[in-house]
Amino acid sequence: MSRLIRGLVEHLDDGIGRVLAALKETGREQDTVLVLSADNGGSLPHAQSNDPWRGGKQDHYDGGLRVPFMVRWPAQIRPGSRSDYAGLVFDLFPTFLQLAGVQPSPELDAVSLLPALKGGTPALARDLYFVRREGGLQYGGKSYEAIIRGDWKLMQNNPFSPLELYHLKDDPQEKTNLAATNKRVFNELAAVLRAHIQRGGATPWQKPNR
Repeated sequence: MSRLIRGLVEHLDDGIGRVLAALKETGREQDTVLVLSADNGGSLPHAQSNDPWRGGKQDHYDGGLRVPFMVRWPAQIRPGSRSDYAGLVFDLFPTFLQLAGVQPSPELDAVSLLPALKGGTPALARDLYFVRREGGLQYGGKSYEAIIRGDWKLMQNNPFSPLELYHLKDDPQEKTNLAATNKRVFNELAAVLRAHIQRGGATPWQKPNR
């Protein structure tokens, strides 16, 4: 671990400790929900490892998409318990709304994690859609996408590479690209992915240049 990363981890650990101490001192420890997560996998050029998953930060392989996700809620969550539910970080938004007694809008793609936090599973099955837009000549200002439906994943790992297809249950390390051998699933997911891209493209992601 580099000196910089070690320093960042130490500062993070210290900050979390201060939050936990304040909650304990104020008597809010049991009923306060704390979430610790990340926005992407570890950066391979900075000697971070995402084993056993392939790839890392900026990738749409699972090493770039799977992130640490820990929730602490002493009044509801048993220490050391786990959930196999696969969701998205923005699922926290409707989760916190429900915890605050506010009903999330039915138009949200996000799903409340409250059932999972209480030992169950969110009822809504949905596709997991990912999109990245990076800077620099390597990406040319273009986006690239991935979609997971059940055990299947269709992805592009940069704006200029072809789409790749993987069966995550049989091939969790994404070693065998099935794009050429399973055209039915490839075409089905490609159509779904295009619909997501068109829907997202209808909403400006930044203010237009003037």
